[in-house]
Amino acid sequence: MPKRFRKIYIEISNVCNLRCSFCPEVVRDKQFMGPALFKKTAAAVAPLTGVVCFHLMGEPLLHPQFESYLNVCGQLGLRVELTTNGILLDEKRADALMNPAISQINFSLQSFESNFPETDDSIYLKRLFHFTERALCERPDMDIYYRLWNDGEAGARAAHDRMIEKIRQGLGADFHPHKRIHWQKNLHIKGRVYIHRDVRFEWPHPSRPVRSTIGFCHGLSSHIGILADGTVVPCCLDKEGVINLGNCGSRRLSQIINAPRALSIRQGFRNRILVEDLCQKCTFISRFDRDYLLKNAAGIYPFCGNRCEKTLPPKYIPK
Repeated sequence: MPKRFRKIYIEISNVCNLRCSFCPEVVRDKQFMGPALFKKTAAAVAPLTGVVCFHLMGEPLLHPQFESYLNVCGQLGLRVELTTNGILLDEKRADALMNPAISQINFSLQSFESNFPETDDSIYLKRLFHFTERALCERPDMDIYYRLWNDGEAGARAAHDRMIEKIRQGLGADFHPHKRIHWQKNLHIKGRVYIHRDVRFEWPHPSRPVRSTIGFCHGLSSHIGILADGTVVPCCLDKEGVINLGNCGSRRLSQIINAPRALSIRQGFRNRILVEDLCQKCTFISRFDRDYLLKNAAGIYPFCGNRCEKTLPPKYIPK
């Protein structure tokens, strides 16, 4: 049977070794998820998803039990997607990353320049390239993404071009990037290795003004998040646990995601109503607005895929 969620974010740590300009500081108490809570959480999510991500905030390679947590996921049949800045990638951690439980690794390349703008990145990149070549031999089934998520910022295009050339030379590959990221976000390098380009986004915060009370989000339908202390949140962008649905350390996860507050949020999204204050102030939700309008112009709701009788003005009809 298909799983309920496409992925679930398990934040094994909200501690990071860097301070990036595009990533807000965590206000919550800094902590690592302990082994007992992780095992309980992993066992609870296994019936609901086939994929877990070891972050919401934080750098997962900092966790002292990182390798053992991968083994727990492997025993439960969970595939792991990992996002890391790669700064801590050494030989021991590279060995751990060959664990068969890992299905995808995302290296956030913009993190290095954000923290060390005047530092030569050749040694840093050489470690990533060496790991990538090893993975191509030992784990050809693993997806590796080199992320550049600051497109559109001042100077980003030139920086991207320089980085793409370094990747081209470092991996001995030949690929031809398209100039417009909206036409080609994923650039294939070789094997299952890609460059992923995207624009920077703003994290939602309760202090921001209300953007809209109307909108759609994939929270609680395609994914949920579980913070380092066990707090369950409906969305991977609720970094401070503002929408606290309950704690899976003290309650069953199945009860939490089917409780009245979670049901209200999910039903609201289905009806394009933003129930929670944080959702109303989230600018990331606007990314789904155009998709909703275009699909409704064709009579298709994005959240259910069913035909409907609604029509929109001609200006919203895709050409």
